[in-house]
Amino acid sequence: MGMSALRTWVLSVCMILAWLGVARPAAAANIRGTVVMTGAITPKKLPVTIDQYVCGKEKVAEDMVVNPQGGGVKNAVVWLQTAPTGAAWPNAPVKVDMDQKGCVFIPHVVLVPSGGTVEFLNSDRLLHNLHSVSRDNPTFNRTQPKGRNIPVTFSKPEFIQVNCDLHSWMRGWVVVADHPFYALSNDAGEFILANVPPGKYVLQIWQEAVGITSRDVSVGPEDARVTIELKAPR
Repeated sequence: MGMSALRTWVLSVCMILAWLGVARPAAAANIRGTVVMTGAITPKKLPVTIDQYVCGKEKVAEDMVVNPQGGGVKNAVVWLQTAPTGAAWPNAPVKVDMDQKGCVFIPHVVLVPSGGTVEFLNSDRLLHNLHSVSRDNPTFNRTQPKGRNIPVTFSKPEFIQVNCDLHSWMRGWVVVADHPFYALSNDAGEFILANVPPGKYVLQIWQEAVGITSRDVSVGPEDARVTIELKAPR
């Protein structure tokens, strides 16, 4: 057998072994879920006491946003308490935006990986302020006129509250994640944690008005589906 034929034979064997799944890790699946609220929730209105020509006269509180059809909870953060072995963020730097628009933070909650940057914007025609409440990351307290972008990089995992001291009802959250298996629920309370290797995990669920709860989940060859029920705060 010539060298060329031998190389072809070796390559063919390797391809067959790979196709047969020799030493191949089990396929990952998704965790698909919905965060729902049990119990009655009455939407709160917050009075606007300043700059009504831009902000309006009242704002709907954003600490508990529940879909009237189905009870899905928006802006719940869901993550794996312990990430699978080898889980890591992409090497490329990550940047997300949080705008002060209509005298609210948009979006109300942002996810950013450790080492990522949040670009804070001000689209309103008035002066705002950024004042963080944190323990593990440096705090900041900066004025922000219209059109000024303020980038802030967060190095350590943490849930960080961001307020505007000039407008007392304004509050947002920066969630700094230590691994990629974090998700934010949508308007219907739905979330997806993608490409999770098979195994048993503990889901952590954070909701601004409720705090942190947990739920066990098992992932097999098919997608795992979970419904997470939160009790309405009294």
